[in-house]
Amino acid sequence: MTRARHVVCGGAALALAACAGPRPSGLPQGAAAYQIAPPAPATPAPPAIRTLQAGDTIAVQVFREPDFSADKVVLDELGNAQLPVLGDVPAAGRTPRELAGEIAARLGQSYLRNPRVTVAVTASTAQAVTVEGQVGAPGVYALSRNETLLTSLARAGSPTQLASLDEVVVFRTVNGQRMGAVFDVRKIRVGSAPDPQIVDGDVVVVGYSQLKGAYRDFLAATPLLGLFTIF
Repeated sequence: MTRARHVVCGGAALALAACAGPRPSGLPQGAAAYQIAPPAPATPAPPAIRTLQAGDTIAVQVFREPDFSADKVVLDELGNAQLPVLGDVPAAGRTPRELAGEIAARLGQSYLRNPRVTVAVTASTAQAVTVEGQVGAPGVYALSRNETLLTSLARAGSPTQLASLDEVVVFRTVNGQRMGAVFDVRKIRVGSAPDPQIVDGDVVVVGYSQLKGAYRDFLAATPLLGLFTIF
């Protein structure tokens, strides 16, 4: 019995060692990771003035000028607003007030004297974060105000028992370049590392702990499991 126990335990150790695999490399970790995904502010910032983006729906009203007004304008994939008479007007990246000023300036150049223009957002493109990997409910979730890594994980059902909590990757597009950073959720939970802020378009991937998975698979599959209950 003793020899059998050593054989089984030795086999388990070898299986776990073989399945551990290399740790992710090439992505910044620790302090370098926060250069890509900075910590969330200790005091929540007031809501920023949102700029327009492709897919938003706006209403443009020119005072007492229905021919120049439009109740429903959807910004195209380039972020342009197709307006009566004026045609395409770049809108993405501007606030509604800035766009109203641009429209008023164009109308004032050729069509109207001192036009009064208002722009209102009637439907906006939802901002979202994608959470994948070893979480209870992977998916795409609407971004809340002052979203952090921990709140995003909670939305997705929290990491599973097989999650590798020190290998949680946040992918983000910065200045048109796709970047990634590795965070240790264990340290964030206990307060020894800051909780990074999550922004629109982020993709959070929770890694799989090969060691935990191999141990679970070994216990489920081995026919010698009964030997462990004897000693």
